[in-house]
Amino acid sequence: MISLTSPIGDLSRINQIHTDAFKRLGFSSIRDLLFHFPTRYADSRDVTATTHLEQGKPVTLYGIMEKVAVRRSFKGHIPMTEAHVADQTGVVRAIWFNQAYIGKMYPDGSKVKVSGVVQSDSKGFFLSNPSIERAPEIIPDAEDSLFHTNVAPEFLTPVYRETKGITSNYIYTLIKKAVQGGVLDDITDPIPPHILKKLNLPELKEALLYIHFPKEEKLTIAARKRFAFEEIFYMQLKQYKERVLAKHSHAYAVTTSDEDVKNFMDSFSFIPTKAQTDAVESITRDMREKYPMGRLLEGDVGSGKTFVAATVAYATLLTSVSKNGLPAQAGQPLQVAYMAPTEILARQHFESFIKYFEGTGVEIGLLTGSGCKKFPSKVDADGFTDISRTQLLKWLEDGRVSIVIGTHALIQKSVTFANLALVIIDEQHRFGVKQRKALAEKQAGKRKELPHLLSMTATPIPRTLALTLFGDLDLTVIDEMPKERKKIITEVIPASKRKNVYDHIRKELTDGRQVYVICPRIDEQDEEEKQKRMLKSVKEEARRLGEEIFPEFIVDILHSKMKKEEKEEVMQDFLDKKSHILVATSVVEVGVNVPNATIIVIEHADRFGLAQLHQLRGRVGRSVYQSHCYLFTESTGEGTEKRLKNLVEAKNGFELAELDMQTRGIGTLMDGKQWGMSDLAMEAIKNPKLVEVARTEARELIDNDPDLQSYPDLATLVHKRDTVHME
Repeated sequence: MISLTSPIGDLSRINQIHTDAFKRLGFSSIRDLLFHFPTRYADSRDVTATTHLEQGKPVTLYGIMEKVAVRRSFKGHIPMTEAHVADQTGVVRAIWFNQAYIGKMYPDGSKVKVSGVVQSDSKGFFLSNPSIERAPEIIPDAEDSLFHTNVAPEFLTPVYRETKGITSNYIYTLIKKAVQGGVLDDITDPIPPHILKKLNLPELKEALLYIHFPKEEKLTIAARKRFAFEEIFYMQLKQYKERVLAKHSHAYAVTTSDEDVKNFMDSFSFIPTKAQTDAVESITRDMREKYPMGRLLEGDVGSGKTFVAATVAYATLLTSVSKNGLPAQAGQPLQVAYMAPTEILARQHFESFIKYFEGTGVEIGLLTGSGCKKFPSKVDADGFTDISRTQLLKWLEDGRVSIVIGTHALIQKSVTFANLALVIIDEQHRFGVKQRKALAEKQAGKRKELPHLLSMTATPIPRTLALTLFGDLDLTVIDEMPKERKKIITEVIPASKRKNVYDHIRKELTDGRQVYVICPRIDEQDEEEKQKRMLKSVKEEARRLGEEIFPEFIVDILHSKMKKEEKEEVMQDFLDKKSHILVATSVVEVGVNVPNATIIVIEHADRFGLAQLHQLRGRVGRSVYQSHCYLFTESTGEGTEKRLKNLVEAKNGFELAELDMQTRGIGTLMDGKQWGMSDLAMEAIKNPKLVEVARTEARELIDNDPDLQSYPDLATLVHKRDTVHME
């Protein structure tokens, strides 16, 4: 008998192509299959005639396959099926890339139903990789009560995300077999019945039937709402549980006076913004408590988060501890660990902290995979020098080095601290109680104080998203830019003015400045992409710029498929001015500080979200030089024009993030895969009430039953959930 944990092969004989396809989709069991929800539903009542096709519109057509041909594409030699689908009004081309078997399954004369999005090229309208099945479509048995009703051709049909070797219809067939095989008979719902009743949500078994075998639209909506709530609810439970656990732990109470902190901030030539001052006050106030702080600091690129981090670190170092853990003037100083995602960023923060702490006598170390440094030192002209890893680790264990900045090397087994009181995470993995406990256990002797946590991000996050992803952290926002920072001039450039932009770039390069060029893809298009749209690629654009436009300057490339070491080398070369133009994908969205870069060109700007465009724009404008952001787009739609106008006029990234969330959805603002969330849950975050309800119910449950002993299935699920992360 099959169960949720049974392999998919128990439903049907599968070949190696299917096995590879399931692996790409992340499927290993029938449970994975059941929880692979439709991305949309094709409504057969909206059948379109071939004479009423519109570019970009989804359509469902009933017709006959004609001129079916299996061949290979001219470029890339990709196997493909091409055919005409004819109805009573005319014909439309349909192309299936990497699906040569379509030609064998649906030869000339086959009556089919196809659904897809209308596209066009020089030959006219066509459908690319449309879903296809025989007409009339599969009709479940009338006597099978599981399927509610006889699904006639005019009803909703689920459309699933596909991959090479597996079609939406095949996934639907397997799910139907699983349900008919009784896989749902013993399923239990982990969500307490009183919560489902309060929110009028269907039970798990019903929801699975509603979402895969829709009788009517309102039932599928109820099912999707249930699964969206479920995911957010589980996340809130885990995070609130961590928050409660942290509150029951001990931390070093930082007792620095407000006057000492103010004197440090006033010692610099610039005047901190009110937002920076408020952020420091809220953070130091939290750190005075004897339980560990957990706070997320959000701020646009250039808003001064590193200065806030340095000030908070300074406040921490003014407090010392005696052997019994209580503040004592003659005790050992506390320590701060600052973790960055890359070696280049770690080195930049190291150099920034040296400037902030110059003359204070504070010992600062740099610990990365490729080497270690320490400041102050009299060895070389830079004020710091290479030291051995063994020596730095000994000084950390003895408490001599007060601040250590590094990458993930900081949490390796060999690293031990004397009195680690504060951990600062910059654009890094989510760092929960478990990770903090691991660091606490690195304390020398038997000290078990949990360090305070300050997590920082330059990614603008709408409040509802922040409440969901960082439910265990308090939120501080720096929503003000330093007065001396020049506004980046942003312009949407028509194709006819491209030469003018290149002339300006040449002038900036001649004056010694540098330029970013952002493209939406890495390689040249394959045949399928060419049919859709011509998009500039990093490799081809770098070749074109280097050979045809700016042959006198050095052009380099950066993209996500490069190894970590290669990426860091390219960025270091750009930082050291060994290259002049860096052509890249959005991988540079959050990256190093290159003050000499004054222009960023974003090709096909309509392909990026507003928040992402804002992040990319933040790569420039980091010095006294006036900077420019040029947006190129081939889209002439009203929506694109309005979105890009918002980018030009918006006051800050948070405003843009909220706009992006409302217009394009969370999935385009932040990649759900990075956060361990489905597209369904990411979209649900647009509903603040749903997020708030999930938070309220989760907290009430944990407050009344901290270990969820009354709900063992729920406790198991919460325990298994991975901590979400940002990187």
